[in-house]
Amino acid sequence: MDLLETFLDVVARHPERPAIVHNGHAMAYSRLASSVREVARRLGPDPGVIGVPAIHAPGTVVSLLGIWAAGGTYCPMDQGFPAERSEFMLAAAGCRAVLTADLDVLPVTDMAATPEPQGGAVPPAYCLFTSGSTGEPRPVLTPRRAIDAAVGALRGLFGIVASDRVLQFASLNWDTCFEEILPTLTGGATLVFHDEAHTGSFPRLLRMIRDQRITVLNLPTAFWHELVHHLAEDGTGLPDHVRLVVIGGEAAGPARLADWCALPTGGIRLVNTYGCTETTLITHAADLHGPLAPAPATPWERTVLVPIGRPLPHVIELIDDGELLIGGPSVADGYRGAPEATDARFVTVGQERFFRTGDRVDRLPDGTLVHQGRVDDQLKIRGIRVDPVEVEAQLARHPAVSAVVVAGVTVADHTVLAAYVVARPDALDGLEDELRDHLRSRLPAHLVPSRISIVPELAHTASGKVDRRRTKGAVP
Repeated sequence: MDLLETFLDVVARHPERPAIVHNGHAMAYSRLASSVREVARRLGPDPGVIGVPAIHAPGTVVSLLGIWAAGGTYCPMDQGFPAERSEFMLAAAGCRAVLTADLDVLPVTDMAATPEPQGGAVPPAYCLFTSGSTGEPRPVLTPRRAIDAAVGALRGLFGIVASDRVLQFASLNWDTCFEEILPTLTGGATLVFHDEAHTGSFPRLLRMIRDQRITVLNLPTAFWHELVHHLAEDGTGLPDHVRLVVIGGEAAGPARLADWCALPTGGIRLVNTYGCTETTLITHAADLHGPLAPAPATPWERTVLVPIGRPLPHVIELIDDGELLIGGPSVADGYRGAPEATDARFVTVGQERFFRTGDRVDRLPDGTLVHQGRVDDQLKIRGIRVDPVEVEAQLARHPAVSAVVVAGVTVADHTVLAAYVVARPDALDGLEDELRDHLRSRLPAHLVPSRISIVPELAHTASGKVDRRRTKGAVP
């Protein structure tokens, strides 16, 4: 069965079981299915790509499943993005309409000249964007076979059962949210939305986890680092009913893992995960601590790299000169409207199509992989892959900027962006604030550098290219 058929089978077997709980208010599987059918009816057959406001509410899930039931392609829209970027993304994705929070269908104008999505007669499941080296985000088209394969594997990895209550925590603008939503609703469990999950307060979050009896948490690694620090300071663990914590998005810090292992967390599975938007959700995973983790001979050492794990059953992996390549049914169709970028990153080896991840890996004696950095200049910010060239391109458009380089710098347990700008001679004082405002009007928050420094010059390599490492090393 495909994903929708699996969901409808759960509905038929358990119509009154709570599918979604939003701030304490439950929606049964039968009601969710009825709402999904209504969305599909409003959209009609073959609706194409549909934009949906990405908000933490059940309506977003209804829209997602309703679009799929109608045979369309889901494209989330972050309400915090600047208007110019949102308009560009709607056009780049080829959106025919926007489905509002009230489930009204609003046609998108001026799309007649936009080519139809790639991928043949079967429409993609969704269209998400990754940071692009051209200075614009790239739309990734994920086929239905990919999400079907990935979700089936994740139900098994997470061990989802009907009694689970899974917190919806991830941004609904990124694919991590599908790791929470889809294994839950195809496994007969309950998806929990709650406003207290997004206040930024650890005491309020932990109280909500206890009150809502959450059993499964899927957290960005950077957020987990901060949570572990909070728990270590208090000397407490998570509520007893939490059985699984999934982390991913960037490298897990060995010092934080050592702190986690020292807490009363032995009954909780801690699973580290790895995946790319172009390879659909999680492709590799490792139990780091808890009942299914290999028993360590010694406590976790604070200097030992944390593994990203082994491939899931649906994944084919290949290591080419240190770079990890991913094949199998979960590989995306490519970048919409960008054939050269698609050809560069999606390659055929033998009879198998692979995605070049750009991540360097080593294989440990036990077969697990550890991440050893990038083959390019991309990095992870808040768990989101970022190409610094996209930020550089926007900064270079400001008339006061003569040259610029953007790089990642480590602050505490996470990476932030830093921009180093060579200003034109007539630039005014206060240029840093002006540039920050310039970026905020064009880029989402995670792409706006935390630091902007005006420097006299940039460092270059012997071949004349800008040297990011030497430039950031020369600035205090």
